[in-house]
Amino acid sequence: MLDALRHKLHQAITSPAGDQFAPIRIQKDLARRLNVLLGRPICSQEEAEQRRNAHVRLATLRTKKAVTPRQREAAPVLIYFEKDRNKRELDRVKETLESKGYAYKLCDVTGDEATLDFVTRKAKCAKDELPIVFVADKPIGSFRAVVDADVSGELHKAIFGEAAPPG
Repeated sequence: MLDALRHKLHQAITSPAGDQFAPIRIQKDLARRLNVLLGRPICSQEEAEQRRNAHVRLATLRTKKAVTPRQREAAPVLIYFEKDRNKRELDRVKETLESKGYAYKLCDVTGDEATLDFVTRKAKCAKDELPIVFVADKPIGSFRAVVDADVSGELHKAIFGEAAPPG
């Protein structure tokens, strides 16, 4: 009933009927200005329907946003190794990362003194301790350190920036 009254009032203040008389024209102009000032509560039936649809759509979008978690991109996992040194440990590191489903990139530092110097300085290790795992620019360490970080959940947190999901 209130909607019907709003629509009738909208028709009355927007129709050209009675505009030839100054007292009516001035009253309708004041009513239109007041309507705009109050946020157009008096509107046509089509506009009221559009507003209702917009409110429903907004509520739907708000619930979708709250339900859908944002997917985080994984930090790169790099394994620095020398070609023929500690092959068994390299295989164990790869197996550990693959078992958890972490993507990694192998970086052979044989003959690359600058990269080897960076790795040993950043990870605070000797050349004999390769392979070394890095997550982005943060050194995790050798196989033993990778296993410890995996068990404690620090590896997942370093890769994804959040705690591992339960289970």
